[in-house]
Amino acid sequence: MATAERRAELKANYEAVKQEITALSNGNLQNPRLVVVSKYKPVEDIQALYDLGHRHFGENYVQELVSKVEALPKDIQWHFIGALQTNKCKVLAPLESLWAVETVDSEPKCTKLNNGRPDGQKLNVFIQVNTSGEEQKSGLRSVEDIVKVAKHITSNCPKINLLGLMTIGSFENSTADGEENKDFTVLTQLKQRVESQIDQKLELSMGMSNDYKQAIRQGSSNVRVGSAIFGARKTKEEMKANN
Repeated sequence: MATAERRAELKANYEAVKQEITALSNGNLQNPRLVVVSKYKPVEDIQALYDLGHRHFGENYVQELVSKVEALPKDIQWHFIGALQTNKCKVLAPLESLWAVETVDSEPKCTKLNNGRPDGQKLNVFIQVNTSGEEQKSGLRSVEDIVKVAKHITSNCPKINLLGLMTIGSFENSTADGEENKDFTVLTQLKQRVESQIDQKLELSMGMSNDYKQAIRQGSSNVRVGSAIFGARKTKEEMKANN
């Protein structure tokens, strides 16, 4: 169990973020969903937030997610938010407490997730969109490609529920002062175009610790916040040095 001091710190940070989300929601009946990003964080920290009533957590790495699923309460609703490799779909799909995969970007990956999912347990997915055009980022770029994957899900993947579109804003746009984030504007516009072609309402997953406030202002219904709650995340090199 985390120390009393650590639990108090996590509670204060968590409640501050939740209050900020509520304030930014402008009285909407349902606040944006808060996915607490727990990458590299110990199970004790996650348990402390679970004890406060939180259930949606996000992980970037498959093996870390699997180990935490095994170690923590079964009613946690996990989100996979890391780069999705085709060969990892067969590992992710059977996880009963996996609530969503937010990084789908191809038809074959959708098919593998669908085929590996247990009967009666639909898996939510977001289609990842590369709104910034950065070469190092995963994600689809054109409305045509997004619609193609969306239609494949709705027509050929009965165990998958298309929940929405996801993007990661560029560092430049996510740290710039201004009334809007250009990457979030692009995703909002794409959402409207895709919805018109598939006849289905979609959510928007956009916004992380440094830009979730702006994302909510621009219509995000799902934000992924880690360091604002847990504190600065250690690098892989720092973690290895401490082991």
